[in-house]
Amino acid sequence: MPAATPSPMNAYQHALASGFAVDAAQLRAVEILERCHQALHAGVETPGVYLWGPVGRGKTWLMDCFQRSLQVPSRRQHFHHFMRWVHQRQFQLSGTADPLRALARELASEVRVLCFDELFVSDIGDAMLLGRLLLVMFEEGVVLVATSNQPPEQLYGDGFNRERFLPAIEAIGRHMQVVSVNGEQDHRLHPGALQQRYWQARADRPSALASVFEQLADGQGVSREPIELGHRQVPVVRRSDNVLWCRYADLCQLPLAALDFIALCDRFAHVLLSEVPRLGGRQREAKIARGTEDGVERVVAGDRELPALAKSDDSVRRFIALVDECYDRRIPLYLEAEVPMEALYAEGYLAFPFRRTLSRLREMQQARYGQPI
Repeated sequence: MPAATPSPMNAYQHALASGFAVDAAQLRAVEILERCHQALHAGVETPGVYLWGPVGRGKTWLMDCFQRSLQVPSRRQHFHHFMRWVHQRQFQLSGTADPLRALARELASEVRVLCFDELFVSDIGDAMLLGRLLLVMFEEGVVLVATSNQPPEQLYGDGFNRERFLPAIEAIGRHMQVVSVNGEQDHRLHPGALQQRYWQARADRPSALASVFEQLADGQGVSREPIELGHRQVPVVRRSDNVLWCRYADLCQLPLAALDFIALCDRFAHVLLSEVPRLGGRQREAKIARGTEDGVERVVAGDRELPALAKSDDSVRRFIALVDECYDRRIPLYLEAEVPMEALYAEGYLAFPFRRTLSRLREMQQARYGQPI
């Protein structure tokens, strides 16, 4: 007799039997993922699933269980990786009458289900692209399952030209079941065995990362030569074949992008970052983005007040992207900072996305972190 087809509910029940805490919000999400799973294997048309909620509620774990259980073609990507592929294919398809339609058809020919983690839109280019891209993906029959820390209506909430993103929100609402995974527990706060990967720097002692690097490099050839990222030479403290040690200023204050951190994680299995300062700070005065050229009137059609950012927030965005990439690839990130972890970003415009970053840094202090799932 053939074995029963695995399913999200099977995986969840097994996890409960193995000691997972009971969580009513997770159970509701599992039930909806189970219905989607069953419909896909029965060949029945089904909406996708949009899982949103605070950090640490198990959204990624639930999505990954769903994707691993599928017996139909599927792909699982971090949202940054998905958008990198979109931009690359759009460039390669330039000259095609409708490149986004061609891209969606290509995707539909390869997968029935697309899962991507951490749908968080901050880039105006991505925001302007996503509206029609999601629509043509749904029209071509791709079922989308995604996680996010925000409900759809809050995505790109303070973004410039947000009206260009509204078609994406509408498409999500029509083609996906929106599910709140908003349980009371942050499951990352129950880590089991710990392994320190975060230190507060002290002037009276050498960097803790020196001994960490020696242990991780373990006889490999060591160099102080810069590495190339995004056609820029990035200084290093030390590097070996699979271990990189950089200063925060050299890695996060250069004009690097999420794609550069993808390339970095393609190359190194461990990343060490020292001299991390206190992040965030007092926000600068907001500015008005003019929708007209004369600028005589303050309130005119098209004017929009841009968010008030702190002076260091550009580098903080890069730090967030680095943590996201290391987390998604299960690459341990070792940090030495000026302040304790909980005080890294105390206030500022990026406080909301940084909550996810802080949760991920906590999870990286687990001994099991970095091991294959």
